[in-house]
Amino acid sequence: MTLAAVFPGQGSQYVGMGRDLFNRFAIAKETYEAASRALGHDVAALCFEGPEERLNQTEWTQPAILTTSIAVWRVLNIARHVSYVAGHSLGEITALVAGEALSLEEAVPLVHRRGVLMQEAVPEGAGKMVAIIGMTRSTVLAICQMASDDKSSVTIANYNGPDQMVVAGGVPAVDRAMALALQGGAKRAIPLPVSVPSHTPLMQGASRRLAEEIDKLAERASPAGRTLKIPLINNLAAKEVTTWPDVRSGLIAQISSPLLWEETINWMRGVGVDMFIEVGPRRVLSGLLKRIDPKLQGISVEDATGIEKIQLMLGEK
Repeated sequence: MTLAAVFPGQGSQYVGMGRDLFNRFAIAKETYEAASRALGHDVAALCFEGPEERLNQTEWTQPAILTTSIAVWRVLNIARHVSYVAGHSLGEITALVAGEALSLEEAVPLVHRRGVLMQEAVPEGAGKMVAIIGMTRSTVLAICQMASDDKSSVTIANYNGPDQMVVAGGVPAVDRAMALALQGGAKRAIPLPVSVPSHTPLMQGASRRLAEEIDKLAERASPAGRTLKIPLINNLAAKEVTTWPDVRSGLIAQISSPLLWEETINWMRGVGVDMFIEVGPRRVLSGLLKRIDPKLQGISVEDATGIEKIQLMLGEK
C-alpha cells in the first residue's frame, strides 16, 4: 500500500475542532500550547469556543486549521508509512510541517501573517469565493469571462475536480458568475466561509509581501536544512518538490495562482498512491477525491476514532 497524507485548507474550520484530541492525548494538548505560545494568542480557545465569526477570518482561520491538523498528525504518528504529502492551499504549509521543512513554531505565525497580508490585499467584504458544482472547466471559464468587467473580475481559483471548481474575485463579478452558473445548469453554487478571494490575481500584492516573510526563515535554518523528509506535491504546478528553493517559489506564487488540486491527486495516483489519508478537520478533501475518481480510496481522520482505525489498518495497534 502506498500512502499519501493530504491536509485541508480554509473552509474546513468549525467551532469545536480538535477538542476530542486535546482532551485525550498529551501530544495534541502540547501542540495547541506550542502554537499558542508562537502566535501569542490562545489557539485552543479559538478552535474550541470560537466565536465562529472570528474563526472564519482568514488571519485566524489559517493558524487554527494548521494547528488542528498537526495535532491529528502527531497523534497518528504514521510518517514512516507516508510516501507523499500535499495540502489544499493553506494545507500546503501544514504539509511542510508534516514533512519537517518547517517547525510548527515557524509555521503558525507565518500563516497568520499570510492571512493578514491576504486580507489587506482585498478588504473584508470586497472579495468572495463560490464553489460551482456540476459544470465543466470550459463552461466555468466562459462564465467567468462573461461575469467580469472593468470594475470587477472573477476567475477560477481552485480546480478541485472535473465537475467542481471554485471561482473567486470581486463580489459583484462573483455574484454574476454564481447567477450565470445556476441559470446555465450548475447543480449547486455554494459561497465559501472565506474572507478573501484566494488564488486570484487580486492576491499578487500579498504574494510579493509574503516572499519577505518566507525569506526571514532563512535566518533560522539554511535551505539545505529545510529539505523535506517526505516529498511534497505542490499546488502551483502539481509536481514533486523536496528542496527549499522549490518550496519557496511555490508558496509565494500559490496565493495568486489557480490551485491545481485535481492534477495534484492525479499525479500521485499516477505514481502508485492507492490510499489517501485526509489529516485534519471535516472531510472536504475526501469528498473531492471521490469527485475526481469514485474508485480512489481515502480515509478522513480528525478524532480518536479515526486515528485508531488508521493505526489498526497500518498494524500500529
